[in-house]
Amino acid sequence: MDNTPLDAPGSTSAAAEGSPPPAVRRRQRGWKPGDLSLIAVFAALTAAFSVLPGIPLGSGVPITLQTLAVILTGILLGPGRGAAAVGLFLLAGLAGLPVFSGFRGGLGVLAGPTAGYLLSFPLAAAVAGVLAGIVLRRANRARFPLLFAAGLATSFLVVHPAGIAGLMVNAHLPFSGALVTDIAFWPGDVLKNMLAAAVAVSVFRAFPRMAPATRRRP
Repeated sequence: MDNTPLDAPGSTSAAAEGSPPPAVRRRQRGWKPGDLSLIAVFAALTAAFSVLPGIPLGSGVPITLQTLAVILTGILLGPGRGAAAVGLFLLAGLAGLPVFSGFRGGLGVLAGPTAGYLLSFPLAAAVAGVLAGIVLRRANRARFPLLFAAGLATSFLVVHPAGIAGLMVNAHLPFSGALVTDIAFWPGDVLKNMLAAAVAVSVFRAFPRMAPATRRRP
């Protein structure tokens, strides 16, 4: 007696429908070479934006384009790949490569006033990616103001609190002094998040498959 249809109904049904077995589906969900390439490219982009000449401030934390690169990376790559790209940038800098502002690198930056901002970047990219994914899946219009809001919320929920904490610990500032120092970056962050949203909208319009809502369709 042939018991094959009764013994393995799931496998027969899956084969009939042409769907891959679970092990194959798990492998397909992993990062592909193209994803790894994007991670490397955006890590390099973040480094390039970081070493561009900034505006020095008395606090020792210059105004740079780092946060623009971090937020843009999170929006375009999503939370996982975005955090990986920015994390790769951060690891390269801590390993000694001069990819931080002022061509600095090495573990010594963790004792400086910029430590809080730098350490917040991978989480900021992840949060920006999550918020941008929500926007892109639910809104077909008004994407620019919504992506701008997602980036700005990330800045003020992740980057600035971490930066203030770093100033309090490493620069020995009281909370009020660290807050006043951090406020100097707010106008620039508004402009950088506007630019990140504008660039992201243009990229998604030119390459719609990069948007999470499209990327996840079968």
